[in-house]
Amino acid sequence: MSVVLWFACLSSLEAAPKSLSYGSKESLRLAVEDLIQTYGDQYPKGPSYLRRLETVSSEVELARLRKEALMDNPLVDFDQMIVVERSGSTRWLPENYQSNASLPKKGHQNRVASLSLNDGELKTIYQPEGGQFVGDLELHFDADRLMFSSIGEHHAWAVLELDLGKEMSKPRQLTPAISDIDCMDPCYLPDGRIIFASTSSFQGVPCNNGDDYVALLHLMDLETSQVRQLCFDQDNSWHPTVLPNGKVLYLRWEYTDSAHYFSRILMHMNPDGTNQKEFYGSNSYWPNSLFFARPIPGSSNKFISIVCGHHGIRRAGELVLFDNNKGRFEADGVIQRIPGRGKIVKPVYKDFLVNDSFPLFLHPYPLSEKHFLVSMSLDKKHYGLYLVDVYDNIVPIKVVPGKSIVEAIPLRKTPKPPLKPDLVRLEQKEATFYIQDIYEGPGLRGVPRGSVKRLKVYTYEYAPRRQGSHQAIGIEGPWDVRTVLGTVPVHADGSVMFKAPANTPIAFLPLDKEGKAMQLMRSWTVGMPGEVVSCIGCHESQNTAPKPKPTMASSMQPLAIEPWLGEKPRGFSFKREVQPVLDQFCVGCHTTELAKKDGRPDFQDMQKSYYELHPYVRRNGPEGDYHMLTPLEFHADTSELVQILQQGHYHVKLDDKAWEKLITWIDMNVPQHGTWTEAPKNKNYDASGYLARREETRREYANVDIQPEVVHSPYLKRKAFEAPDVPETHEVEVETLDAWPLAAEKARAMQDDKPPVELDLGNGQKMKFVYVPRGEYINATGKKVAIDKAFWMSETEVTFAQYQRFNPKHLNGVYDMHWKDQCDRGYYMNDPAFPVIRASWHDAQKFCAWLEQQSGKTIRLPDAAQWEWACRAGSDSPMNYGDTTSDFGNHANLADVQLKKMAVYGIDPKPVRNPSPRMDFIPKRTDVDDGVLHLAKVGTYQANLWGLFDMHGNVAEWVSTRGADGKKQVLGGSWRDRPHRAAAGYALEFPAWQKVYNVGFRVIIEE
Repeated sequence: MSVVLWFACLSSLEAAPKSLSYGSKESLRLAVEDLIQTYGDQYPKGPSYLRRLETVSSEVELARLRKEALMDNPLVDFDQMIVVERSGSTRWLPENYQSNASLPKKGHQNRVASLSLNDGELKTIYQPEGGQFVGDLELHFDADRLMFSSIGEHHAWAVLELDLGKEMSKPRQLTPAISDIDCMDPCYLPDGRIIFASTSSFQGVPCNNGDDYVALLHLMDLETSQVRQLCFDQDNSWHPTVLPNGKVLYLRWEYTDSAHYFSRILMHMNPDGTNQKEFYGSNSYWPNSLFFARPIPGSSNKFISIVCGHHGIRRAGELVLFDNNKGRFEADGVIQRIPGRGKIVKPVYKDFLVNDSFPLFLHPYPLSEKHFLVSMSLDKKHYGLYLVDVYDNIVPIKVVPGKSIVEAIPLRKTPKPPLKPDLVRLEQKEATFYIQDIYEGPGLRGVPRGSVKRLKVYTYEYAPRRQGSHQAIGIEGPWDVRTVLGTVPVHADGSVMFKAPANTPIAFLPLDKEGKAMQLMRSWTVGMPGEVVSCIGCHESQNTAPKPKPTMASSMQPLAIEPWLGEKPRGFSFKREVQPVLDQFCVGCHTTELAKKDGRPDFQDMQKSYYELHPYVRRNGPEGDYHMLTPLEFHADTSELVQILQQGHYHVKLDDKAWEKLITWIDMNVPQHGTWTEAPKNKNYDASGYLARREETRREYANVDIQPEVVHSPYLKRKAFEAPDVPETHEVEVETLDAWPLAAEKARAMQDDKPPVELDLGNGQKMKFVYVPRGEYINATGKKVAIDKAFWMSETEVTFAQYQRFNPKHLNGVYDMHWKDQCDRGYYMNDPAFPVIRASWHDAQKFCAWLEQQSGKTIRLPDAAQWEWACRAGSDSPMNYGDTTSDFGNHANLADVQLKKMAVYGIDPKPVRNPSPRMDFIPKRTDVDDGVLHLAKVGTYQANLWGLFDMHGNVAEWVSTRGADGKKQVLGGSWRDRPHRAAAGYALEFPAWQKVYNVGFRVIIEE
């Protein structure tokens, strides 16, 4: 760097505010030493800078030396930079959920300028007329052309290009001039084509009722002017840039059933749109957003980016350096925050993530993995241009009071990344999807091989402009219309290969032998025409290497999707799919008249039937825990609707087709509407014009010709009700027992005043057992049962803390929060005094074996008879404190009025006072208050006569008794069950390997 350049830099020196350190003597010493070691003779003044540093005695002197020494960096081998200078009050940064299409088109005071590092002068390169916006600068590899976003000749957003070799030349418009389509955010490709974002999909951001238009990435051949859509995502794609390996890095926003404040994922793909994969941040709450990501020169894994929130500060935030070889989840891949040398970066779950961060950074440009050009703000309004490094040095380059200097790019040639040949076959209309082994990865961890029988393949029809919301398609349901394409079989080795429509968001669900989803994808993949989209397993890390072995699927031709129920693909409509099931099997008893009499659900009135049925389904809703879900977390068998039908609800027996429709409705997240034409309109705005335009642009830019708004099989008339076959009833003989029920005094006396037995689990954790005598009782089915041997039962359910003594890595996790605008994973269940949940029957058995080894005693799960005997403690009533209509507030944690608090609203949602029935829909006893919303600390409620706590409610409990089809029984009900579902003897069944959200266990010591 020349002496003239050094003095030019000094002219921009600004006084550092007290709250910001521009670097210490130590940070400067480290930086200079590194430059000496890295560049040697190319940094000849390095030793001199170190000697001068030893004599520095003031902050001003240190600042001068810092600027001189660090601007002398051999990487600063350019004399000019291209920047955008901005002033005025017009908003020039979109919100973090918007594209440029939401910005004002005029009123901007901005220009593209060259910044001389010799004298600090800003020289205008281009200033748009009429106060139009200019930004999103993209310098060509040859440094002779500049692309940017501005307003085109058609008065919409467009990508323009400026010839830098001609002074005062006028830019030419590159993107099509179509009045209702905006184009922006361009990127040069090494082969001469460009990628840019366009609103051609006519989608709207659904969480904003479609008022903000979605821009997705497109590819354009500048020679032929042909445009092809590359990304088929729910929400915006931002900031495409080419990686050194020739792939394209970009930011994708998605929230199909996940927390939308946090679900922006860095992606990478080939320039032709093939191989769209996660680059960083899938299933991560932090960072909320990674804007303006750029690769470190020479690395296709390390990158610098701006970490910011969802609401709050727009696009600016913290400057963070990443390496996805270290990890791709949350902060796993962080190298460091700048400034922040030596400090650990921990993920923070927060909406307004960087509102309190200082300083704020914008538009980083890496010179190396240690040195960066970046714009920085000290007042959240104006940005200066700085050189920063990993040693916490901050050097001002150009600061203009009252103005912003942003989007700095060195004016120099850069190496072209290698060319990636096109893999697309544009004459084809399908792509091939291949999974090597669906059991690989965390998505199906613990699921036995052979359990997955088929994949259900479906797609999304996203919200159009001016329409959409979290309850437009269903209540506590999906954001988007779900179109079921069909199913394909999964081979015995876990492999599957099939054909599906190209240029279409494709999602799939792994199904068990009953056709029920074992995991939710809550995302999608896209195949370009003729592409083979492959993955190793279910939600496996992108760092996972494929296994070098042939599979059953790879040895045969890709399968065709078997149409769902043999019919055309269609948006899932409750009216057209589920209402006929209700008509055929349910409306005979669930009539409007009977509903008025006794409050049973009304399935006859089609204006009510959806709202009456969905409360009995447990599902993910519009937003769920964004971390990987436990396998089978929302399996249909965890829903009361399925449970009671499986138990033979009033002898109703659904046929296979009815079951398939009902299960698919559950697995699709209980949608109500199957087209956007039928969905509620926002502000009485008719979006039909946008829907029609979407079909046109699909044909034009994606070669996809579908009519998703056409209803092929309308609901025309009710199916005739088929009354269930009721078997001849024979009077059930209830066995009798002279000494049953037991008087309270006698029940207590049977314990012989034996004191509890206590086992020490270590680390302060003890487990207390109470004596349960032998005896006889009449069980819930009226049968006499003899308990021949006394035993000792843990007085409470095994707690989370107790279980962690056996498995320190186990977490109870969270329970899903309803509705939207969530700022955390849900309701945390990891209190040490809570009962353990999401421990399978096999896990419970392993705990017993561990405790047996620790204690030397015989530890078991109780069987169903032992459990019911202990629960009753001499009582013959359904509940050990009374009947199912009794007030359980002091006795059990069951579904009560507290569940009204599940009706939440607002940013970081809080319970709604007096919520409407549509918000407050979980079945419950509203006349009882047990004081707890979800799990309660064990022992909170009154014990039964034998000193056992929580035998009803809190969590259902595994017992050793085998159920049907090899499943294991759970007894006692949980906090989410009404009393009749927690009565003594009421049992549900789950596979022994399943980890259930509301199931735990207690253990016994056998004498």
